[in-house]
Amino acid sequence: MTLAGKVAIVTGSTGGIGRAIAKALAREKASIVVNGLGDPTKTERFRASLEAEYGVRAITIDADLSRAADAVRLIEAATAALGHVDILVNNAGAQHVAPIETHPPEQWDNVLAVNLDAPFHTMRAVLPQMRKRNYGRIINISSAYGLVAGPDRVSYIASKFGLVGLTKAVALETANSAITCNAICPGYVLAPHLRKRVQELATAKSISLEAAEREIVGAHMPGGKGLTTEQIAEVALFLCGEAAAEIRGAAWSVDGGWTAH
Repeated sequence: MTLAGKVAIVTGSTGGIGRAIAKALAREKASIVVNGLGDPTKTERFRASLEAEYGVRAITIDADLSRAADAVRLIEAATAALGHVDILVNNAGAQHVAPIETHPPEQWDNVLAVNLDAPFHTMRAVLPQMRKRNYGRIINISSAYGLVAGPDRVSYIASKFGLVGLTKAVALETANSAITCNAICPGYVLAPHLRKRVQELATAKSISLEAAEREIVGAHMPGGKGLTTEQIAEVALFLCGEAAAEIRGAAWSVDGGWTAH
C-alpha cells in the first residue's frame, strides 16, 4: 500500500493508539497532521521524528477538541497548510470513572464533547472537500465499551455507543461515493495508562507484570493479554486501503474476544 499524496489528520496523536496510527500512516508516505495535548517539546520531537524517519511532511496543529470551534479550526488549518484532507482519524478521547450518582455533570459534558461532539464537528467540516475530491477515509476510534456496557463509565460508554451510531449514519450518507466511514472498537490496549495500572497492581500484590496483566485484562478478554497500539494501527491502515473501499459503517472489534461472549 502507498498513501503518497494523501494527507491524514490523527487527533490525539501524541501518545498511545493515535501515535501508533500516525506512524503507520507516515510509513506508507501520508503527510501527517499531529494533534494532541501534552508537552509541546515532546510533541515537536514526535513531529520531527515522522519527517526524519519516513520522509514525509508532518505538521502540528494545536486544538482543544472539547471545544467545537477548535475541532472545526483543526480541519480548516490542516487544509490551509497542506491543501486538502484525505484521511481523518478521530482518536482523541476522554474518560471519567464514577457511578452515575457521583459522576460530575461537568465531566459528562467534557467526555461527550471530546468523544462524540468533536468527531461530529470534524466530519461535518471535512466532508465537503472529500465529496469534491470524491475520496476520503474516516476512522473513528470507539471502544469495546461502544458495543457492550459496564459499570462506572456512563459518560464514556454513552459517548462510544454514540460514536458507533454516528459512524454508521455517516457511512450511509456517503455510500454512493468513494468516501468510507468506519469505527474501530478496541479492548484493553497496552498504552501508557494501562501499563501504569498493570505496574501498580504488580507492585501492590507482589506478582509479575504478566500476572497483573492477566488479572486486569482477563476480566473481559479471555486470553488475558492486552493489545498493542501497533495492532490497532494496522487495522486503521487497512481501512485506508483499496481493499477496504466497500467496508462501510463497520464497527471493527479488536478486543481479544471481549464482545464475543
